[in-house]
Amino acid sequence: MKIFFILLFFPLFQAGFAQSAETYFEKIRNNEAELTAFFSQMPKGGDLHHHYSGSIYAEPLLTHAISEDFYLNTQTMTVSQEKQNGSDWVLFSTLQKNGELDVYKQKIMHKWSVKDYNNVDYPSDKLFFESFMKFEPATKNNFEAGLLELKNRAIKENVSYIETQLSTIPCAIKTDDLTKYNTHLRKMMANKNEKAVMQSLDSLYNLFIQKEAKKYASDFNVNFVAKMHAALKIDDNQFTMRYQNFVLRFMEPVDLFKNLVVAFMSSDNSLLMAGVNIVSPEDGETSMKDYGLHMLMFKYCHSRFPKVKYAMHAGELTLGLVRPEELSWHINAAVYTAGANRIGHGVDIAYEEKSYDLMRYMAKNNIPIEINLTSNEFILKIKENRHPILLYKEFGVPIVISTDDAGILRTNMTEQYVLLAKRYKTISYTDIKQFVYNSINYSFIQDPVLKKQLVQDLDNRFKTFEANFTMK
Repeated sequence: MKIFFILLFFPLFQAGFAQSAETYFEKIRNNEAELTAFFSQMPKGGDLHHHYSGSIYAEPLLTHAISEDFYLNTQTMTVSQEKQNGSDWVLFSTLQKNGELDVYKQKIMHKWSVKDYNNVDYPSDKLFFESFMKFEPATKNNFEAGLLELKNRAIKENVSYIETQLSTIPCAIKTDDLTKYNTHLRKMMANKNEKAVMQSLDSLYNLFIQKEAKKYASDFNVNFVAKMHAALKIDDNQFTMRYQNFVLRFMEPVDLFKNLVVAFMSSDNSLLMAGVNIVSPEDGETSMKDYGLHMLMFKYCHSRFPKVKYAMHAGELTLGLVRPEELSWHINAAVYTAGANRIGHGVDIAYEEKSYDLMRYMAKNNIPIEINLTSNEFILKIKENRHPILLYKEFGVPIVISTDDAGILRTNMTEQYVLLAKRYKTISYTDIKQFVYNSINYSFIQDPVLKKQLVQDLDNRFKTFEANFTMK
């Protein structure tokens, strides 16, 4: 009887076990739990659109703030190491003594992340972007713990590389005597006089060289990033991390350009510094006013540092957020004017002028699009067929899947692939596997030997993963 049982069920077992990863994926793509198990174990390569501060979950930041006895503004849920003016600032130790700490913990979680957000009480984009400054003091002097948290989480979900937007570079160069350039640059942009803009940027660049801009880039590279990276043993046979510098869109032109020059210098002189980016809400008043000027600043810096790679947040906009005509040119400018090597978000591509030609250009010139599904849904309310991922795929634009700000959004890389599989049925397992390889091949890793090693590691990881679905 026992032998009969085995003979009866062996063909069924064998048939089920012999299926390919592709076959199994198609069978489970409507089941979220099964997809989560599948993608948790699948190698996911790199996370290329990744903000360091926004990727740390709120819990360890809050624990750090409490242990260091920071001050909390009980109205805004902002923390500070130093007491600020006003009666709303209270020490965490005082809250604990008064039995109020647990109540404020919950309030803090709701302001530092999307936890329990109900889509009603507060604009989602405002909540997201405001959260950074509320917890930012808790990230200072705490980079080591944050980087190790990110590394350990990545390893557990089979992410082998992170390219994180780490920080602006501290730079004490005074620009009070250069404010006249702000008016001049904006006037030249209004007159569409690119030559005059470039001449002014050249003058500013030479002034920053005289004021020892290179010193700030070198100090950041050597005394902050390299020391911390080595001390924490970030790179090993399971995981690799590289860093992007960034500048803030809301700054006045001269200060932004100063920081951009230092950021390019940093990336030009360190293998750990993978590239440069520009951040902050794209629909902000200064961001919109100076967007074209920012593109020329990147173009200028590229002429000075041609080997430096840079990704750009572009087209993180949607109808209703800005005037319709403003949706027609941001990705165009980032690609054609600034010469971006990768585009982050790119949500408004369908509204862009001559979008078909733009996407053909991106495909031909291997300019990938960084897709952030959870982020685009929460901030812009863009999901499913409103999201342009299939449009990019149709035109052959290389696609990489990223998390953006996993801590604030309370997500991870696995969930991005689950959403991808559930929402877009024409995207196959083969497509997804290509997206994973794109995340290494289109990374800004400067060392070609290291990049080759990461690709080979991905080969081995997929071989092991796919062996789960085939008979040996």
